Amino acid sequence: MKNSRMFLLIGLFLLTATAIHAQSGMENQIMNLSKRKFRWMVEAKLDSLSNLLDDRLSYIHSNGSVQSKQQFMDDFTVGKLVYNSIQISEMNVRLYKKSAVVTGKGQINTTRDGNTSVTNLMFTEVYVDEKTGWKLVSRHASRLPQ
Repeated sequence: MKNSRMFLLIGLFLLTATAIHAQSGMENQIMNLSKRKFRWMVEAKLDSLSNLLDDRLSYIHSNGSVQSKQQFMDDFTVGKLVYNSIQISEMNVRLYKKSAVVTGKGQINTTRDGNTSVTNLMFTEVYVDEKTGWKLVSRHASRLPQ
């Protein structure tokens, strides 16, 4: 009887440890995906960005403007918006069944219509696990005081 309880406890421990490790690995995967997205924005890697963004994307900038995927990508294509640098200082991931919420803080240096600005902001990104991989479906940023 004692041996069967011991084996049951060991089995439960191993299952729990495996689940925690798998979740931690997935959190890291999503965090790395978000970081790559920021790098692609600075490098203007349009194909990579386009593949990551969901066709129904709602991209809310820290100035309050809202863009669809097409509008966001068009800004890159015509050079209206250039991301000079993006420095992320904090980032956290929360996983749900087939979605992930990324929150963080950072500083973004952009040039829009020839005017350069540096913005400290907080952001929230929502990713959904689709058949073709993870897609960014929503993004919202808010300015932080300078």
